[in-house]
Amino acid sequence: MTTLTIGFLLIGALVLLVLLGMQIAYALFGVAFVGIWIIRNNIDLSFRMLELTAYSGIADYLFATIPLFVLMGLLVSVSNVGRDTFEVAEELLRRMICGLGVATVAANTIFAAVTGVSIASAAVFTRVAVPEMTRHGYRPAFSAGTVAGSSVLGMLIPPSLLLIIYGVLAEVSIGGMFIAGILPGLMLAGGFVAMLVTVTILFPRFVLIDPDATRKRRQDADAKRMPLGRMIAKLVPIVLLVVLVLGGLYSGYFTPTEAGGIGAFGALLVALSRRSLDRHKLWQVMKQTGVISVSILLLLIAASFYSRMLAIAGLPNAIAGLVTDAGFGPMGFLFFCSAIILLMGMILDSTSILLIMVPIAAPIAQGLGIDLTHFGIIVVLAVEIGLLTPPFGLSVFTVHNTLNDPGVSVEQIFAATLPFIAVMLAVLVVVALVPATATVFL
Repeated sequence: MTTLTIGFLLIGALVLLVLLGMQIAYALFGVAFVGIWIIRNNIDLSFRMLELTAYSGIADYLFATIPLFVLMGLLVSVSNVGRDTFEVAEELLRRMICGLGVATVAANTIFAAVTGVSIASAAVFTRVAVPEMTRHGYRPAFSAGTVAGSSVLGMLIPPSLLLIIYGVLAEVSIGGMFIAGILPGLMLAGGFVAMLVTVTILFPRFVLIDPDATRKRRQDADAKRMPLGRMIAKLVPIVLLVVLVLGGLYSGYFTPTEAGGIGAFGALLVALSRRSLDRHKLWQVMKQTGVISVSILLLLIAASFYSRMLAIAGLPNAIAGLVTDAGFGPMGFLFFCSAIILLMGMILDSTSILLIMVPIAAPIAQGLGIDLTHFGIIVVLAVEIGLLTPPFGLSVFTVHNTLNDPGVSVEQIFAATLPFIAVMLAVLVVVALVPATATVFL
């Protein structure tokens, strides 16, 4: 049996172990360890490679980016910044068709720029936006679907943990990935807004319980308005954080790690100034930061070990040869890879897909002349769609569990996210066909 055959069997074993319920980190470690042992017939080499990977895998200043951005996101979440952002967006967009849906997308876009975690956005806006939308006559399932659909912006609009993980796995600039995510993220947000308005006009009863009553309420000029000073006070903290973190990062004044540190400190000041952080909440935030960060870093070590096993097996070069022989050009490979990721998104979580696919696909993409930054945005877009597709649909289940409404089923939320999936597929195609959408600011 050749090393290539062994390599393909090991990839199949990895997917099987994950489907059977084994945690992705343990599956990666186990498959990589056994793979090196079998291919080189040397268990001592497996142990030495594991030791080397465990030390060098995350022994870099760059990896401090992960806990710092996680800490910033958690501090922002406990400060009720998301709720304030939604309230201001609701006030400004109250007369717009599907105004509260658009307000949810707008608030999620801004919130994503300081958290980078889709699940955090889904949890925050389920509590904030869904009750408000339901109170104004929107169907509960559509309201929940809007929150789930727009929450995926956190995975593309920087700073995003998925962009960080991809940057580490593909060995490309994390700052460059952040910059590349700006335009596609805005395209996604704009597409969501256009879709919400169009669907509300064409299929009002899909969105609203009583379209006529909602229209009258929207046109009511006597409704209580939020004073301008209060709107400014609610927006100042998040605007300052966005300008501080992203402005410093894009201007080159901060490295990604420094931007994470500055952002975490700024989020701490916001939380303290709002008196939303007592000792108990601070301990919970620190504990969650540790749990999330260690989990991600352990996954990255496991992925690095797995990548070394693939290299020893000669798998990336072999697959690149198969792709070339099959007649796939760069564009064909992009769509082929996206299709595989979309299928994987139905059964695996986002991080698992990146850890399995990027070590194999990134070298092939580079060999075909595809810019790895452009390729990363396409990969993350495809992975994002997996957050909304059944049966896994992590964002949908997060919204459903947070909402805890027996009248709204998971199936109804999945149905409400279908228009969002259509927009995301359209943006994926545009970004694939027009690389400048991801590289124009680089």
